[in-house]
Amino acid sequence: MSRPVVAALGGGHGLAASLAALRFVTDEITAIVTVADNGGSSGRLRGEFGVLPPGDLRMALSALCEETEWGHTWRDVLQHRFAGDGPLGGHALGNLLIVALWELHEDPVAGLELVGRLLNARGRVLPMAAVPLDIEADVMGAHPEQPDVVTLVRGQAQVATTKGQVRELRLLPASPPAYPESIAAIRAADWVVLGPGSWFTSVMPHLLVPELAEALSVTRARRLLVLNLEMVTNETAGFSAIHHVESFAAHAPGIRLDAVLADPSVVDDEQALAAACRAVGAELHIHRVAIATSPTQHDRLRLAAALQDVLGSGRRP
Repeated sequence: MSRPVVAALGGGHGLAASLAALRFVTDEITAIVTVADNGGSSGRLRGEFGVLPPGDLRMALSALCEETEWGHTWRDVLQHRFAGDGPLGGHALGNLLIVALWELHEDPVAGLELVGRLLNARGRVLPMAAVPLDIEADVMGAHPEQPDVVTLVRGQAQVATTKGQVRELRLLPASPPAYPESIAAIRAADWVVLGPGSWFTSVMPHLLVPELAEALSVTRARRLLVLNLEMVTNETAGFSAIHHVESFAAHAPGIRLDAVLADPSVVDDEQALAAACRAVGAELHIHRVAIATSPTQHDRLRLAAALQDVLGSGRRP
């Protein structure tokens, strides 16, 4: 069987885990990465230079590095973070390299391609939008003393660390332009993989970019949602696996899923979860994908085996 063409959507550690596993399944990978980070090194560089936040793009490139000494060495160089309180303190070297390439090349994608060549990356990395984005959310219970009050929270870092229930999510600007290459990758894929990752700050934002949402709704690719290993986080207080599937349907009513992948540790009621999946057009697949000694982290070989099973179960017509 030929290897599938995959477009993987997300950001941060979740997307990196997905990409590290997908490399064992196919070489035809395009990562489409969120560009809303406003914290840490990415936030500082974004604020100083007005560029796309490079951190999640760097992590995706590093996850796709060649499995050789060369690839691992340059991955570690890109991921190296300077210590101390000086001007470089907290910056990842890869973030600085990417911003330098963006100053030398008019097209940010050209800079990312050069970093990919340095890593001998097995796939491409693209931004999900052509401009830096901000995330804005209405959060209920952000203040423990006011559990029924809805608070406006702005910024990816702020939404990710605010405890409470996200009631509504928005992007600023509201209708950002997507990269044509990202749209083309979704349309050309056999499979689109969404998640895992921070639910409201890494996975859901892709659905709020109109051109990406349209591409996801009309593509002939099959669509897989990979559920997180940790259901309840600051931004998903009170959520279960079923809530995640229902939340996807609420944020993307025009997009159907074909498959949902879940670790058995997050499945409280298999029949109810399977019914929620069927409601969005998807078949539920349950596979162990966590590291045995660290149940909130993905084992890339287990995840690769699960993805091989799911992606081999059907192709676009």
